[in-house]
Amino acid sequence: MLGPGKAERVAELAKRVDIKVAVDSAAGLEDIAAAARKVGVTVGVLVEVAAGFRCGVAPGEEALALARRVAETDGVALRGVMGYEGHAVGMEDRGQREAATRSAMERVLSSVRAVREAGLPCETVSAGGTGTYDITGRIEGITEIQAGSYVLMDTAYTKLGLPFEQALSLLGTVLSRPSPTMCVADCGHKSCTYDHGNPAVKGVEGASVVFLADEHASISIPVDAQIAPGDRIELWPSHVDPTINLHDALYAAEGETVIDVWPVSARGYAEQRGQGA
Repeated sequence: MLGPGKAERVAELAKRVDIKVAVDSAAGLEDIAAAARKVGVTVGVLVEVAAGFRCGVAPGEEALALARRVAETDGVALRGVMGYEGHAVGMEDRGQREAATRSAMERVLSSVRAVREAGLPCETVSAGGTGTYDITGRIEGITEIQAGSYVLMDTAYTKLGLPFEQALSLLGTVLSRPSPTMCVADCGHKSCTYDHGNPAVKGVEGASVVFLADEHASISIPVDAQIAPGDRIELWPSHVDPTINLHDALYAAEGETVIDVWPVSARGYAEQRGQGA
């Protein structure tokens, strides 16, 4: 959230909704606090603790020091602590996933204890993801789960045997069948990300995506597959979050009937250019 204009947008949002912002540095804290003071609001802050993935301040004394600074800063209110065990959420082995999650949460909870023992407020302890919701969510002291991908799911999370159904697919058109065992569709990586691997083919037994180019998906298919240019073909994304960001809208369907269109209002960079609402 650091950078020109970003904190100001969050402060404006805080006029309308209850919002919590994670910080792990004095620079980040001062950025959001200054923006909050400028527009006359108080923004809730969670101290982000390094849980082994991505951002975060060191657990224990460093986390406590930052929490004290938050509590003493005008324009913000200390709401608690957060951490994200992103390195664990996709581990396919359940035992390894549990062990990595519990180790990460001990880092977070040790900081929670230090903050509370210092007499500082810590109402929220936020952690967890789709792959660890039922591990992190059962650890005493965690009050909030941050999972999001479970709503629509993707093939990476489906491998974990979670009790959520895949609900989002990408609809493409077959452009070519250059050989009996290959077809090419118009849904390359400008339509579907592949940072978690190639997407999967929906509803065609034995078919698999072998390569994503900018505009095209090369798909291996059985010789007897009844697929021809002009046919529609669906892909299951391997990573739902960034795939959604590539599109302007989602089409909600019941069977073959579109029942609603949901704009992806936060996608891309329009708002950063001053074009969004």
